[in-house]
Amino acid sequence: MHDTSSSHGYASGRLNLPFVGISTFGKRPYVADWSQIDADVAVLGAPFDFGTQFRAGARFGPRALREASTLFSFGHAGAYDHEDDCTYLGADVRIVDIGDADIVHTDTVKSHANIKAGVKAILDAGAFPVVIGGDHSINIPCIDAFEGQGDIHILQIDAHLDFVDERHGVRNGHGNPMRRAAEKSYVTGLTQVGIRNVSSTAKEGYEDARRMGSDILSVRQMRALGPKAVIDRIPKDARVYVTLDIDAFCPSIAPGTGTPSHGGFVYYEVLEMLQELARRNEVVGIDLVEVAPDYDPTGGTAILAAQVLLNFLGFVFHERSKR
Repeated sequence: MHDTSSSHGYASGRLNLPFVGISTFGKRPYVADWSQIDADVAVLGAPFDFGTQFRAGARFGPRALREASTLFSFGHAGAYDHEDDCTYLGADVRIVDIGDADIVHTDTVKSHANIKAGVKAILDAGAFPVVIGGDHSINIPCIDAFEGQGDIHILQIDAHLDFVDERHGVRNGHGNPMRRAAEKSYVTGLTQVGIRNVSSTAKEGYEDARRMGSDILSVRQMRALGPKAVIDRIPKDARVYVTLDIDAFCPSIAPGTGTPSHGGFVYYEVLEMLQELARRNEVVGIDLVEVAPDYDPTGGTAILAAQVLLNFLGFVFHERSKR
């Protein structure tokens, strides 16, 4: 039913409350045919968690995050932010959900190839890729898909460095993605923020990361500098891809993850870094990983992840509209 009497779409037709209907991302249209993507943003689920070294469960992250995102399904009116005096994600930003990459159980190579194919389909359509993991190894095929798309800089917000080269033959697990990214000729540098405490990466990994172009900051170092100063460390002309591990946040607000690490960020610290990035640099994509909903019976971790993603998309496309 088409509503012509209200710009908000609430006066007639279906009310379409968050708990009604199919849980696509933000209750946006579903596009099953990846050759028919016609949108500004396309959301891909990557429900893969075979790369985990401790607690599994991130395979259910995309489903949980989609359900949580219905809380923020604003319809055509967009979302008004009184602090910014701005309406974000109005009808001018077309967002679609293209479903999940096919995951072949026990087969990392095929599963990662299917994720790469999904991201490549989004890029080929000229849309902005949003990939919902899954463990952090899904970043590897995401970055692979950017080959031939021009140079990119990676902003990683995470508790862990994820710069292990190889361990017992494993090169594509969730401890390896930033090392695999740094090896790419089109990845010009990495800014790794939130890295803290006892880490999965040995000292040699940190030395390798810095030698290969990484700028590494802990939570305390980020707080001392402030969000704007952190983002100012990224080359101003860089096109930036963001990879956000939910364990970057303090587990007091994001317990639903396989490898929680205390001392993490609070919501606004991450949000303000992302807003500064959108203001300053061209942003070319994002993946959000490691939401494992079964460890958080409140659902708060998935809601946090959905809220961050939708706010970030609002920032990116608001800044694009001004350029």
